[in-house]
Amino acid sequence: MKHRFRLAAAATLLLACGGVAAAQTLPDYMAPISGKSTAAPADIATKDVLALNTGMFELYGDAAKVFQKNILDKHPVILGLFSGAGGRLILYRPGQPPLDAPQVPIVYQLLKSVGHSTMALAEVVGPYLDNPDNKSWRGSMMAYRSRMQSALESLDSTPMQADWRDNNRSILQNNLAFMDECIAGGVIPFARLEAFGKKQAPFLAKNVAWAAQTQVAHWMGVLADWKTQLGPDWEKTYAASNTIYVARQNNVIFSVLAQFFGPDAINSRLLLIETVSFTTTPADMLESLTRIIADRSVGSLFFGNYHLMDYELMGGDARAAIIAETAKRGMTPFLPPLVPFGSKQWPTLITPGSGPATIADLK
Repeated sequence: MKHRFRLAAAATLLLACGGVAAAQTLPDYMAPISGKSTAAPADIATKDVLALNTGMFELYGDAAKVFQKNILDKHPVILGLFSGAGGRLILYRPGQPPLDAPQVPIVYQLLKSVGHSTMALAEVVGPYLDNPDNKSWRGSMMAYRSRMQSALESLDSTPMQADWRDNNRSILQNNLAFMDECIAGGVIPFARLEAFGKKQAPFLAKNVAWAAQTQVAHWMGVLADWKTQLGPDWEKTYAASNTIYVARQNNVIFSVLAQFFGPDAINSRLLLIETVSFTTTPADMLESLTRIIADRSVGSLFFGNYHLMDYELMGGDARAAIIAETAKRGMTPFLPPLVPFGSKQWPTLITPGSGPATIADLK
C-alpha cells in the first residue's frame, strides 16, 4: 500500500512539472493521464492575490489561540448559553477552572414541556386540516396521546406548586379532549383547531409567565453572587450571550446580564452574539468573543478607533454607494440611521411603535 501511494505521488509530481515533461518523450503508459496544461497569467495572478485572504484566516486562527489565553489570564468572562433547561451560565476566572452555575429549577422545564405539548398538536394536525381522505396523522396522534395521558396521570407527583399544577392539568385535559375528538371523527376541521387554540391560550399564557419568573429569579441570584465574588474585577469582566433570530428580542439571559453590567457595558463588555441555532458550544462562544476583542485592537491600530471593527468595514461606504445608486434609478433610499462606533444601545429592536408587543397586549 505504501508503494502504491509513492507511485501515485511520483506520477502527480511528474505531471505537475510541465516544463520537464515537455522536454522528454513520455512512454506509452503515461498517455492516458498526460497532457500539456496551460494557465493564463491573469488566472495565476488572481489566485496569488486571493491566496492572501485565505492565508489571513489561517494566521488569524493561530493568533486567536494566544489571544484567547491572554484574555482569560487577565479578565473574568461569563458565557450565557441558551438551553432547553433555561440556559447555562459559565464563569471563567483567571487561574481557576470554569465554574458552571446551578441549573434553573426543574419546574421551569415542566412548565415548558406541558406548554410545548399543546403547540405540538398544532404541528401534528396542521398539514391535514379539512381533509377526511387522509388519515396518516392518526398514528402519530395516538402515540402522542399515550404520552399525554401518562403525563396527566403523574402530574401530581411533579415538584410544582398547587395552583401551577391545576393550570397544567387543565392544559393536558384539554389536549386529550381535542385529540379524542379528532380521532373519533377521523377528520380535523379547522374550526375545531381554532376553537382549541383559543381555549388553551389563557392557560398557556400563565405557563409562559411562571416559567419566565422562575428563570429570571434564578439567574438574578446567580449573577448577584458572582458579582460579589469577583468584587472589583467585575469592572473588567466580559460577558456574552448567544441568540438566534427568534430569541434576539427581549433575550432573557442577555437582559438579566444587562441589569448587572449596566448601560455603559452594552456592546463593550456585554455582547449579544448571533448564531444559526438555539444552542452553541462554550468553545465556539469563546472563539467568537476572542475575535471581537482582538479585532478591536486591530481597528485601533490602523484607524485609531477601538470599536470600528465591531461594524462591517464596507458598511459606511456601501451606504453611500446605495444612496448614489438609488438616486440614479429614481428611488428613495431606505436605510437605518447612522450610529457612532461604540454605540451603547441595545443590540435588539428599540424603536417604539403601534401594535401588541407582549402576550398580555394580545388580550
